[in-house]
Amino acid sequence: MALLRVATFNLLHGMNPATQATDPDLLASAVRDIDADILGLQEVDRGADRTGGIDQTALVAQSLGAAWHRFVPSVHGTPSAVRTWSPATAVDGEDTVGPTYGIGLVSRLPVRSWWVKRFPPAPLRLPLLVPGSAGPPDSGSAGRLVLIPDEPRLALTAVVEGPVGPFTVVTTHLSFVPGWNVRQLRAIARWVARMPGPVLLFGDFNLPGTLPARLTGWQPLVTALTYPAYRPRVQLDHVLALGLGAGDAGAVANGHAWDLPVSDHRAVSVDLELGAFSRTD
Repeated sequence: MALLRVATFNLLHGMNPATQATDPDLLASAVRDIDADILGLQEVDRGADRTGGIDQTALVAQSLGAAWHRFVPSVHGTPSAVRTWSPATAVDGEDTVGPTYGIGLVSRLPVRSWWVKRFPPAPLRLPLLVPGSAGPPDSGSAGRLVLIPDEPRLALTAVVEGPVGPFTVVTTHLSFVPGWNVRQLRAIARWVARMPGPVLLFGDFNLPGTLPARLTGWQPLVTALTYPAYRPRVQLDHVLALGLGAGDAGAVANGHAWDLPVSDHRAVSVDLELGAFSRTD
């Protein structure tokens, strides 16, 4: 049975929460463990001092042997409690000069076209748990509450060449501000619904449990707790599908959450039968 593995991973810029360190080799090893054919990435650095100036999306692609990849910044600079960054605004997503931070998409399957949709930040600060000095040092639970401003958000879409024609994959990292993330998810679902199907939408939605599926009416492909990684209590990372398999219950198998030595989120993956990718466009 031929399978396609689709996954999403909020990298926390490749940091190990327990040690506060970033290591490109550790990140490469983590994504090789996932071994996804298509992988959405969130909280990704490119050219940032804190991660050695590397292009993390390119590193992930190389680690997976994936020929197609793209990084799109949401901000120039590094997100922090003190706003020292500026929004990235290019419609085509190519304004990547200097240190940038955003999302990425990596594919072993050929990509026909790329599309980007941007959202402005919510004008609010909310207390978020960020890596810090609290908690047992060997548990990965270290963290503290800090008032954080919201960032610009975006969705990155690829029309991929599948076994019987094109289909669409979308990755996103939605706002942590309640209500804003709901509007963003619904807007993305409307935006991609007319693209070649099936459509797979995955990422860190900052929305819990079954809420994303109920908001969109799309099929949830993975049910697993993903955050915080060391002792997950809620699912924030999701894979949704529209038009997959035309009711074929065998089309989806092996949904899994990955406990990895990188990030405060668990990656999630799902294996899909290639036969489920019938033309629906």
